Amino acid sequence: MLGASACAPNLIVLMPRVSVPDSETPAELARIIGDAIARAGDWIGFDTFMAQALYEPGLGYYAGPLRKFGSTPASGSDFVTAPEMTPLFGQALAAQVADALAATGTREIWEFGAGSGALAEQLLGALGERVDRYTIVDVSGSLRERQLVRLQAHGDRVRWASALPDAMQGVVVGNEVLDAMPVKLLARVGGHWFERGVTVGPDGRFVWQDRPTDLRPPVEPEGSHDYLTEIQPQAEAFVRTLADRLQASERGGVAFLMDYGFAESEYYHPQRHMGTVMCHRAHLADPDPLSDVGLKDITAHVNFTGVALAAQDAGLEVLGYTTQARFLMNCGLLDLADQQPLAARVHAQKLIMEHEMGELFKVISLGVLPQAAADVSWLPLGFAQGDRTHTL
Repeated sequence: MLGASACAPNLIVLMPRVSVPDSETPAELARIIGDAIARAGDWIGFDTFMAQALYEPGLGYYAGPLRKFGSTPASGSDFVTAPEMTPLFGQALAAQVADALAATGTREIWEFGAGSGALAEQLLGALGERVDRYTIVDVSGSLRERQLVRLQAHGDRVRWASALPDAMQGVVVGNEVLDAMPVKLLARVGGHWFERGVTVGPDGRFVWQDRPTDLRPPVEPEGSHDYLTEIQPQAEAFVRTLADRLQASERGGVAFLMDYGFAESEYYHPQRHMGTVMCHRAHLADPDPLSDVGLKDITAHVNFTGVALAAQDAGLEVLGYTTQARFLMNCGLLDLADQQPLAARVHAQKLIMEHEMGELFKVISLGVLPQAAADVSWLPLGFAQGDRTHTL
């Protein structure tokens, strides 16, 4: 919980009531962020801070050598993703990817934020010769090194791209990519809206500071109580860029983005007044992104309505939206799990159980299809039952 104290007209500085000393924050990263704050007039928006904390070359969380992905703290990792939990995730997703490759008449996959390479390995193994080229777009040099080793058996079918071409075609996948894109924080305090950013306190630590703003969430949360939330211009810009590249190709393509989040009405619910920003380290979660900077993940839940509207405005069609549980069951996860020993079935159940990943995680599909597929109103396999597009 953050406490507010007035320090100047129309300006509120917020200091954590309880804060873990951030002596672990790498000194060079702290200096670089501190310099950025000084150059910007002693304040930067949280989106700028989050971008440097996660992606500053060689120092940010995703740009450094930390293990990140793994199933237990003993592995030296910070969190587990669905492909790390069980290969059945990628094998089920492969059924949907094969369906989309056929609909677009393509043989190419693009993966954004490929992590350890686990999902790429699973998709390539399941799809075999149906894929001619698998392109990974990942900003992390250390993760790319892990991917190179893990995927070397697939030879030159796998390639890495540091920038997007003018046109893309095929199937795009992104698992837990949108949640790691920097967000802006908006705080309603005393009935007035502020952008919550970061400055350097008297003791040299990073602290919160609010500044008046004309920015607003897309939905005004009901009530008059203080309220903290996020808006996600970078995730929406990513979707617009994706739309531009897919529409520039002859065959077009279909994207499947999987992440935790909500539709807009739930995202800006009156009871969700503390926002969704969360940090992850050693398989523990904490709400303080200003401590241990560069040593832990920082995420925010995804507003899937904002993603869908950005896609539509940019010319893509929303092809489906549903829970991860329903999507994976539509793709045959239960049949795949039935063929596995008990331990493997237990891991598969975590992907679809409501109190695990099944309900909080969602899947949205966006695309532009060749005319032949568009004419027959193609519905992706994963949304055959339980589609929730109407809730966006």
